[in-house]
Amino acid sequence: MAGLLEQAKQFVSDTVASMAKPEATVTDVDLKAVALGSVTYLAKVKVSNPYSTPIPIGEIRYVLKSSGSEIATGTIPDPGSLKASGDTMLDVEIKVPHSVLVSLVKDIAVDWDIDYELQVNLVVDLPLIGDISIPVSSKGEIKLPSLSDFFT
Repeated sequence: MAGLLEQAKQFVSDTVASMAKPEATVTDVDLKAVALGSVTYLAKVKVSNPYSTPIPIGEIRYVLKSSGSEIATGTIPDPGSLKASGDTMLDVEIKVPHSVLVSLVKDIAVDWDIDYELQVNLVVDLPLIGDISIPVSSKGEIKLPSLSDFFT
């Protein structure tokens, strides 16, 4: 009987491992707003749901790094659901204090942008399986606001 139970567990484990899972990519990171104490960037994350039912997203966690240092971290609780059998575009707002930008002067002075690495972790709730994490990362350059951005 114990052997049958082990075979059943192995079958379920193999079946779950071979199932299609949601996949995500960062499609864009751009300036959203400039405030007195911070700059807000907007990351667009495209998530493909292979299932015929919507999937609730528990939370989105993000870490923005530059020159190996964390410059912003955060969590977005309960951002909605993934569309059934299709793509969902998620907006991840990242607020970077001006004081952090000052610490990146060496990188910024060269070309007026921040070389970044963005790590996003989507936590989704799959029925019968439970919470799974979908890690996504992206590298690139974020342009900093110019004086004209403050007056438009």
